[in-house]
Amino acid sequence: MLAKLRRSHTICAAAFFFLLLPSLAGVAGGQSTDRAKRVGGKLLCVCGCNQILTACNHVGCTYSHGMLQEVDDRVARNEPDDLTIQAFVQEYGATVLAEPENKGFNRAAWVMPVVLPLLGFALVWILVRRWRERALLVPADGVSPEMLERARRETGGGNDE
Repeated sequence: MLAKLRRSHTICAAAFFFLLLPSLAGVAGGQSTDRAKRVGGKLLCVCGCNQILTACNHVGCTYSHGMLQEVDDRVARNEPDDLTIQAFVQEYGATVLAEPENKGFNRAAWVMPVVLPLLGFALVWILVRRWRERALLVPADGVSPEMLERARRETGGGNDE
């Protein structure tokens, strides 16, 4: 009798596990479609972990599951990606965006990674050129430029005869 009871409990547990498995796979995978993953990849989780919404691994995060579900629902309703993202911006603010919008002052975030290294390279090049010019003007071992010129005239150096 006890063996029969154990067997029925094992069968019930296995059936429950196999019925629950698809929903667990959906929770672990996060998003149900590639489009939902793409939209979720443009958003940040608002729990404070500063991670992309689809990659939030913050233990005990109370926000990511609900946000992912909302993205899935909007994608299932065939709502445009821009409209979905704008809805999140209206609800959570501009900090929900993974990358800043390319308008207004935010353009600095797009331009500076290119401009600053180029400006730095130009500054280093100018400084090195000036240092080399100064090194050519300073005579070696305290010899004045007048003495160098006199030595060139006396030795015939610098004359193209």
